[in-house]
Amino acid sequence: MMQSGGVLVVSDKVPESGANASRQYLAFTLNGEVFAIDILQIREIIEFSALTEVPMMPITIRGVINLRGSVVPVIDLSARFGKGASAIARRTCVVILEVRTEGVNQTLGVMVDAVNEVMEIAANDIEPAPTFGTRIRTDFIAGMGRTGGRFVIILNVERVFSLEELASLGGLTSSAIESA
Repeated sequence: MMQSGGVLVVSDKVPESGANASRQYLAFTLNGEVFAIDILQIREIIEFSALTEVPMMPITIRGVINLRGSVVPVIDLSARFGKGASAIARRTCVVILEVRTEGVNQTLGVMVDAVNEVMEIAANDIEPAPTFGTRIRTDFIAGMGRTGGRFVIILNVERVFSLEELASLGGLTSSAIESA
């Protein structure tokens, strides 16, 4: 991984196959915990800047941004996990994801406290999600990645960012969120 002019460049290594196959994940911090998302679902990372608030949106949708002419809803991941709205700090950024939910490709922005690194985790270093004892819903967890003697929570982005569920939080339809 290297950075070039504020753009994250990911290695073009060919992945291994079999039980030792590894994948790359973007690790980020949210409320003091480290989470990870499969790098293949990430389009880019941008600095946090002013959002346009949209009336009648659920608390989890912080607002929208203009990304090269496209309106992109920005999800407050802390609020999505039931922890309340994120505080904006110097390292707060927005991770732009391409998520396929309910058969539709959707571009979403996700507010995180800080982006840490791109890490490679072997498939045999990923444990199943625990059935209890987590601070977020277990269906939001794709697995627990073991790296450097610690565990990283790998998120199931299809569940975390389900348009139907996000819409139901605010009594909206998924098409209202898509058009936000």
